[in-house]
Amino acid sequence: MTVVRSLLLFALAAVAEIGGAWLVWQGVREQRGLLWIGAGVVALGLYGLVATLQPDAGFGRVLAAYGGVFVAGSLLWGMVVDGFRPDRWDVTGALVCLAGVLVIMYAPRG
Repeated sequence: MTVVRSLLLFALAAVAEIGGAWLVWQGVREQRGLLWIGAGVVALGLYGLVATLQPDAGFGRVLAAYGGVFVAGSLLWGMVVDGFRPDRWDVTGALVCLAGVLVIMYAPRG
């Protein structure tokens, strides 16, 4: 159950961080205004909070593993929200990153 909780927290963190960055991007680059930027800043703050809820106590381990989730999540966000179509190298890279997440977070330690 701890692994499932951890994976759900990674997914929630990705939505908060990627969504927050996207909102700031929209506010600045697409000139949607301060409300979009403010909402993005709040979402980014929520990302920071969600990251602290991971069962593993190691900041470096959690953030290193989250990096892989961020890579795959960013490509997925781009597909769903912006119509981005990843090529086979994008997909391969994301799968390598997700494999890294599994090794970093869930490999047996002795």
